Amino acid sequence: MRYEVWEDKHGKVTRYNLAYINPLIYPKDNGRVFGYDNAHGVHHRHYMGKAEEIIYRGFGDIRARFNRGLASLSKGIQS
Repeated sequence: MRYEVWEDKHGKVTRYNLAYINPLIYPKDNGRVFGYDNAHGVHHRHYMGKAEEIIYRGFGDIRARFNRGLASLSKGIQS
């Protein structure tokens, strides 16, 4: 798992990169199964090699989405 967050001097998140990496599940895209980042000034979600722009409602929302994705993936693995 990669969890990178950059903040300005006021504590505002300016850049982030949250990713679940497992080349056994998805060997392309450097093993990134899914994740969220705002590289190149665009907020987007990655899933199995595809990227889609998302509506940004704050970093707390991004973190929650990422955690829900981890929980869903975990449930699928345990089933």
